[in-house]
Amino acid sequence: RAVLIFLLFVHCSYAIYFHVGEKEKKCFIEELPEDTMVTGKYKAQLWDKRSNQYLDSTPGMGMHVEIKDPESKVLLSKSYGSEGAFTFTSHTPGEHQICIHSNSTKWSLFAGGRIRVHLDIQVGENTNDYSQIAAKDKLTELQLRVRQLLDQVQQIQKEQNYQRYREERFRQTSENTNARVLWWSLAQSAVLVIAGIWQMRHLKGFFEAKKFCS
Repeated sequence: RAVLIFLLFVHCSYAIYFHVGEKEKKCFIEELPEDTMVTGKYKAQLWDKRSNQYLDSTPGMGMHVEIKDPESKVLLSKSYGSEGAFTFTSHTPGEHQICIHSNSTKWSLFAGGRIRVHLDIQVGENTNDYSQIAAKDKLTELQLRVRQLLDQVQQIQKEQNYQRYREERFRQTSENTNARVLWWSLAQSAVLVIAGIWQMRHLKGFFEAKKFCS
């Protein structure tokens, strides 16, 4: 199973495409602050041996999307068609895993086991459709711009909180590592002292026995 890692800022988005085989799973890791929305859209295309090209539409083909949080709890596990969209919100900060794979094998002989998947991920305020928000709330252009700025400030605050969270975890890991190294050093020193005392007593008994025999 292939794992692709993307360490992206919360206010970023990306669009990629990749190839998967019949039983292959591709996973992506997103580092997310708490309470951050993520939306994804994908389109899967089968390789047609006869026309030697990828097909834009393939009825009956399915893809499965699974989302896990940093504690490996499943946030989303759902099957879609050749095209689909998914949305989830992070409840705990950390690395979230997004996995996608085919849930059908009947196309394998026809496609030669090749699928190309176009994936578009939007994170944070990029998930908002501001044209719909403006129409729904009847916002002026200035009000809409202020709304966008407020959303961006909120995402920046979440990102800063997440960076502090990462620094705290790193500090705790460093302290735990240093404590283990210290205890290991003390244990080694204690073993060496005990071994030295045992050797000295053994040698003392040896020389005393030798002196007694002579």
